[in-house]
Amino acid sequence: MRILATIFAALILAGSMPSISRAEAASELRLEEQFAGRTIARGHFRAINGVKRDFTVTLHGKWDGKTLALREDFVFDDGERDRKTWRFVRTGPGRYTGTREDVVGQTHVRIDANVARFSYLVYLDPGERKNKVRFHDTMTLNSDGTVLNTAWITKIGLPVAWTRVEFRRP
Repeated sequence: MRILATIFAALILAGSMPSISRAEAASELRLEEQFAGRTIARGHFRAINGVKRDFTVTLHGKWDGKTLALREDFVFDDGERDRKTWRFVRTGPGRYTGTREDVVGQTHVRIDANVARFSYLVYLDPGERKNKVRFHDTMTLNSDGTVLNTAWITKIGLPVAWTRVEFRRP
């Protein structure tokens, strides 16, 4: 019964996920061009257990010709703060590998035109290492220069949450 409730909740969440039309899409996404320098974002996290968290994030990216170091400074609406740093290494046209301090192993980013897709494992409680989930990110560069990132979060293969973040250049 619990599995059916989880699947039902995931289907409800799927219906509320925003979609991007081809008219809104831009031509090509390059992480080093989009995220070098300062970027501001606003987002929210929603889980099937009712947890809701809204946040802002300020990103500072530095591109050295091969690696994009991308520091993310999060401020949640409840006042909590967090900092994460991605390191994306360009491995070929539209291809990157990425690491972050809370990511298990690395992720492989694949970009097709204006859409980047990647998946990675994260311990939500890094000290205890008991709550491991997988993020399935899709980033879309829109024609207005914003980037919309939507991600499904799964646990043992079942959807448990999703997040939506919109990035803008100041």
